[in-house]
Amino acid sequence: MTSAPFLLTIGGEGMAADGAFPVIDPATGEPFETAPDASEAHLDLAVAAARAAFLSWRQVDAAARRAAMRAFADAIRAETEALAALLTREQGKPLTAARREVAVAADRIEGTAALDIGGGYLREGPQGPVRLDYVPMGVVGVIAPWNAPLILAMQMVAQALAAGNAVVVKPSPFTPLATLRLGEIAARALPAGLVNTLSGGDALGRWMTTHPGIDKIAFIGSTATGKKVMASAAATLKRVSLELGGNDAAIVLDDVDVAAIVPRLFTSAFVNSGQLCMAVKRVYAQAAIADALAEALAAEARRMRLGNGLEADIDLGPVQNRPQFDKVLAILQDARARGGRILAGGGALDRPGYFIAPTIVTGLAEGARLVDEEQFGPVLPILTVDTEEEAVARANATRFGLGASVWSGDQARAEAVARQLEAGTVWINGHGGATPDLPFGGFKESGIGRGMGVAGLRSYAEIRVVHGARA
Repeated sequence: MTSAPFLLTIGGEGMAADGAFPVIDPATGEPFETAPDASEAHLDLAVAAARAAFLSWRQVDAAARRAAMRAFADAIRAETEALAALLTREQGKPLTAARREVAVAADRIEGTAALDIGGGYLREGPQGPVRLDYVPMGVVGVIAPWNAPLILAMQMVAQALAAGNAVVVKPSPFTPLATLRLGEIAARALPAGLVNTLSGGDALGRWMTTHPGIDKIAFIGSTATGKKVMASAAATLKRVSLELGGNDAAIVLDDVDVAAIVPRLFTSAFVNSGQLCMAVKRVYAQAAIADALAEALAAEARRMRLGNGLEADIDLGPVQNRPQFDKVLAILQDARARGGRILAGGGALDRPGYFIAPTIVTGLAEGARLVDEEQFGPVLPILTVDTEEEAVARANATRFGLGASVWSGDQARAEAVARQLEAGTVWINGHGGATPDLPFGGFKESGIGRGMGVAGLRSYAEIRVVHGARA
């Protein structure tokens, strides 16, 4: 991969745009590159190219699709170092984490390609056999977020391609560059027009959600934006898949070994500087162990090394962008105003960039923004409960329902609590992680539908039932 200018990819070719916008390095707060700002005319071209590619791709059998997608995944792996360095510059995560993201993005493509969408013979009808077909939709508009831009974009792209569709991909304007490079890789590895990449701001997203040539929108991002996407897509009754915000609760029961679980629990909350939909956002700890747990988590927070992700031996990078940085600090200010006790961290670092020290807060309750909202940053509240019943009730008392976890030394006890939690995924003695073979998504306002797994794959296809008749 070269240091060539960043271009849109349309119909297998690089294309410049008249306008451009700056891309900020969150470790410095300063621009380091520019990205092309796609116009509505570019979108029209991309949709037309995707439609043409779809007409051929939908005829390709499953084995050939799998082979093509594996080749795409391998081509991404071959560019790991360049992609990871670029991802660290624009997203902020440590280089080791960026390398993992590239690897996981490729694995999502290959793992999704291996799934069998199913369908086929159902039963005998009055006149002959009845068959169910999963029919490709056409052109899928993929709108990806900034926290794990490569994994989440490729997760949606892979499902669309495996189901027989073509795609137009819009990365977040905060992190467009590595995804634009993926578009170049796709143009070399896949049929022309199958994957088109356009960078731009909110206007591009609005054009995509209303474009008559786009059949489905796949979106991962905040609940507030997801609602706007759904409302906009309703004008043309586009199919939508929405993986939205989470306010994941971890319930820690009084029979745990605190020292044993703290490293895993801390990582589950502060991975990617807390900027992960499935990160732990709230901890409900039973009173007998709550203080010890909070102090141990605070000690872990104080050990973290923050810095530019390109530097060696960095544990956590910055918050990715200025609006999110300001939001997290405002949530932390609200916590202080409501009597929250800061055990570690507590504010921004006195240095350039969007760095916030990993922060542990106690003494809060529902009503505080840090408890009620998705903070999406390196600040974690520890809340004390007396009983399992109280923990479950408070964990469920949210408009979100993406993930949750139960931590206990007793497997049966943990599973009994897990069965009461209103979340799309529940982990026991761990939190986080998703694989292409399992569906992932949320209850309530955490989304519509599921991504990944056969259930997710089928959401990128229409269902057709064919009633046969014997001559």
